[in-house]
Amino acid sequence: MVRCGRAVLRKYGNFIDDLRLYVRGGTGGMGYPRLGGEGGRGGDVWFIARERTTLKSIKDRYPQKRFVAGAGANSSVKALKGKKGEDCEVHVPPGISVLCDDGKQIGELNAAGERFLAARGGLGGSLATNFMPCKGQRRIVHLDLKLIADVGLVGFPNAGKSSLLSKISHAKPEIANYAFTTIQPELGKIMYADYKQISVADLPGLIEGAHANKGMGHKFLKHVERTKQLLLVVDISGFQLSVKTQFRTAFETILLLTKELELYKEELLTKPAVLAINKMDLPCAKDNLNELMKQLQNPQDFLLQEEMIPENTLEFKDLIPISTYTGEGIEELKACIRKSIDEEAERENEEYRKKKLLLLQTSEEQMTRS
Repeated sequence: MVRCGRAVLRKYGNFIDDLRLYVRGGTGGMGYPRLGGEGGRGGDVWFIARERTTLKSIKDRYPQKRFVAGAGANSSVKALKGKKGEDCEVHVPPGISVLCDDGKQIGELNAAGERFLAARGGLGGSLATNFMPCKGQRRIVHLDLKLIADVGLVGFPNAGKSSLLSKISHAKPEIANYAFTTIQPELGKIMYADYKQISVADLPGLIEGAHANKGMGHKFLKHVERTKQLLLVVDISGFQLSVKTQFRTAFETILLLTKELELYKEELLTKPAVLAINKMDLPCAKDNLNELMKQLQNPQDFLLQEEMIPENTLEFKDLIPISTYTGEGIEELKACIRKSIDEEAERENEEYRKKKLLLLQTSEEQMTRS
């Protein structure tokens, strides 16, 4: 945790996903009692979503983290109606949730160009206020960033997510043969021959207990919420975080990942999902894959600890064996991701068309009755 004046922010390397700010609307202008003049209203503080903006850039550009709008102009003989104070506009990245200091969400900005009124300016002095101006709204807010991507890579540390991202996109994440290589979310784009682009977020590796914030689990899991689809990446040889932790087979890893997602937010399991079985270049990988397929087809036949079994299952659209080392299955996986995204987009378009048709029919019925 790093503190900087009034700002509190969480950091993973140079990545910031939470920023605490002080915002204050401008004070209204004085009224003019003798002539009944009205002071100008204070300026407002606005958050405006803009591409290529980061919370870190806000921190660097405004070290004090104070955003105050301009005061309204006083009423005068020359201008009985005072001019409104200058607005303060703060550019923020898309994918921002705006929270009060008590944690309650008061707004969100998901697309470039969207605006949120963070602090309203005070009214100018008038007859209703005995010509005395009102102070602007003031409060402390949190900007909470959740990455927006088409696909979110989910897996335990060292499953090969960073290697996969570098294979399917132009991103250059850090890659090494130890756990927790990725300490901050990475974004990449899959480029297709027809110029279609699909964004992919590589999220830092989860560990057992992530749903309870173990290993900064909430900081990583929250970025899964705004991805359209999930891509689970599992090491075919299994996973063991350290010599002090229990070894997990690939089958157990899939169940545990599903369990962590479910315990954090059950709605995550309703997202379309694809399963990538990585490191198929390793010895015994094919035998392990055959065993895994049997386990996935008949999970009830295999004894497992009850706490490992999720209440709901994650339905995988496809299971693709891959090797980021040899390139096996990478093109098939890219095609599978494209197909899944296109199908989901078509489904959403169909739902939208049905809603529009229903609204049109309802409107025509109402007009007929009247």
